[in-house]
Amino acid sequence: MTPRGPFDVWAPRPQRVRLVCDDDAGRSVVEMARGDDDWWTPAEPLPPAAEHDDVDYGYLIDDNPTPRPDPRSRRQPAGVHELSRLDRSSFAWTDGDWTGRQLAGSVVYELHVGTFTPEGTFDAALGRLDHLRDLGVDLVEVMPVNAFNGTHNWGYDGVGWFAVHEGYGGPEGYRRFVDGCHAAGLGVIQDVVYNHLGPSGNYLPEFAPYLKSGANTWGDFLNLDGPGSDEVRRYVLDNVRMWLSDYHVDGLRLDAVHALNDASHQHLLEEMAIEVAALSAHLRRPLTLIAESDLNDPRLIRPREAGGYGLDAQWSDDFHHAVHVALTGETDGYYADFEPLSALVKVCEQGFFHDGTYSSFRGRDHGRPIDRAATPTWRLVVCSQNHDQIGNRARGDRVTEVLDDDQLGCAAMLTLLGPFTPMLFMGEEWAASTPFQFFTSHPEPELGTATAEGRIKEFERMGWDPAVVPDPQDPETFARSKLDWAEAEHGRHARLLDLYRRLGRLRRERPEATDPAFGSVRCTADDETRLFTLRRGDLLVALNLGTDQVEVDVDGELLVETGGGATMTGGRLRLPPHVGAVVGLSPAS
Repeated sequence: MTPRGPFDVWAPRPQRVRLVCDDDAGRSVVEMARGDDDWWTPAEPLPPAAEHDDVDYGYLIDDNPTPRPDPRSRRQPAGVHELSRLDRSSFAWTDGDWTGRQLAGSVVYELHVGTFTPEGTFDAALGRLDHLRDLGVDLVEVMPVNAFNGTHNWGYDGVGWFAVHEGYGGPEGYRRFVDGCHAAGLGVIQDVVYNHLGPSGNYLPEFAPYLKSGANTWGDFLNLDGPGSDEVRRYVLDNVRMWLSDYHVDGLRLDAVHALNDASHQHLLEEMAIEVAALSAHLRRPLTLIAESDLNDPRLIRPREAGGYGLDAQWSDDFHHAVHVALTGETDGYYADFEPLSALVKVCEQGFFHDGTYSSFRGRDHGRPIDRAATPTWRLVVCSQNHDQIGNRARGDRVTEVLDDDQLGCAAMLTLLGPFTPMLFMGEEWAASTPFQFFTSHPEPELGTATAEGRIKEFERMGWDPAVVPDPQDPETFARSKLDWAEAEHGRHARLLDLYRRLGRLRRERPEATDPAFGSVRCTADDETRLFTLRRGDLLVALNLGTDQVEVDVDGELLVETGGGATMTGGRLRLPPHVGAVVGLSPAS
C-alpha cells in the first residue's frame, strides 16, 4: 500500500479538490492533484499552518464553498460538520508490559461513557476501575465513542469513525482511559459500528462511493462489494487497526453484523479476522473480535480452517430471552417461544435455542446448531441485561423494577456461573434504580423532531401508551440515565452488590465455572414446581423460579445463596420461592 500523507484523501467523485488549512493567522487554500488511484495529494507546498499541531483543515469539493471534514479525521473539536484536526499525539504509554486478556474465562462489563459517571468522561470512568476489579471484571466493553453530531448519544449514529467524541475527552482522554485500564489489569473492548452511518454529518458520499443502493434498519448499506469497494473495505479495516494498534484496545465488539450486506468472494468479517489475527501475532497479545448477530449462525465463530469466518465470539440473545422469560414471565413478541422452562435448559446445554427450529416471531425456521464437540462455550457472550434489552424498551426500564432481590440474584447466578462468557451491564450489579433510556441531542430541530416522533410511533404500534415513551431529545432523558453511585452503598443495592462480588470470586476459584466444554453442562427443569438446576462438574446451581418452597436432594456444601433463606440440612437443600443457591457437591455425587 502506498504511504499516505496526513492530508491525502480518496475522492474519485469530485473533479477538483482543494485543501483548506486554518490557524490563528487565517485560512490557506492549496490545490490538490489527483493520482491514478483517485487519491488526492496537495500539489503546492503546504502553508506553515499545516505544520502546527492545532491546525484545522478540510476539503473544498468542486464548487462547494463549504469545506468538508476529512473522512479519516482523527479529531473533530468543533463537531462533525466542522473542520478536522490532526492528532499528533505524544502520549506516553505506560502499558509496555501489558500482555492482554483472553476472552476465555473472562467477565465482560458493558458501559456507556456518558452515563457511567456524573461527569460522563473517560477520566471520570478511570475513578471507578477499582469497583470493576472488585467485581471480578476482566474486560471493559465501551459503547461507541466515535464522533457523532450533538453532545450526547448512544453512539451508534456516528459519522466520524476515526475520531473520538470530544465530550468524553477526545483522543487523549481515550488513551488515558485505555492505559489506566491496563494498569488496573483490565482489558478494553471497543464497540464499533460498520453497518451504517448516522443521519447527520455523513459527507462520505461527496468524496467517494462509500454507500450503495439499499438499506438496513438503520441506514444505507455500506458499499462492500460494488465498484470502488476495495477502498471502502480498506477504510473499515484501517479503522479496525487504528483501535487495536494506535489506541492499544484489546478487542472490538462489531455491531449488528447481520446488517453488513456483502456478496464478495471473501466476506468482510473473514478478511477482518485474518488481519486481526496477524496483528495479534505481531503485537504478541490476544486481540478479540466479538460479533453482535441475530442470525444464530455458528459460521461466524467457526475457525477459518473449518470453513468459518474465524471471529472469536458472538453475542447470544437466546440466553437473555430464556433467562428473561423464566424470571419475569413476559412472553410478548420474540419472548413467546421461550415460555417453557425447557427453553432455558436447551440454551444452556446447546448454546442456541433457535438452531433450525421454528421462530414464531419471524414466522419461519431460524438458526443452525452449534457443533458442540468442536466449539468452546466461551465463544458465546451472554447477559441478563444490556444496552439494547433495556434501552429499546419503551421506558428504558431495567428488570430491577419487576424482579425481587432473589430473582435478580438468580439472574446473576445463571450469567456468572453458566457455561458462557458473562457480560454485565453497568449498574446491574447493584440493581440500579436508574433507567437506561434512548437519548439523542441532534442540533437540527427537524431531525430531533423526526427521531422523537418515530420512536413514539414505533411503540404505539406495539400497544404502548405514547405518554410513557421518553422524548429522546429531552436533556432529562439523558440525565435520568446516569448511574447513581451513592445508592450502591445502601440497602438492597449493597446486598446485591455483595452477591455479585461473591459470585465473581467463586467463578475465579472454581475451575468448573470456566470449563469450556459443552459436555460439562447438565440441566434439569420442572415446569410444575419451576425448579431449575445447572450442574458443571462439582458445582450445582439450583434455582427456585416458582412461588412455593422446593427441596432438592443433594450431597454437598452450600457455597452461596441469593439471600432469601436457602438452607442445607442432612443432604437436603430447601429453597424458598425465587431463591437460588450454589452448592459445591461432594466428589461422589
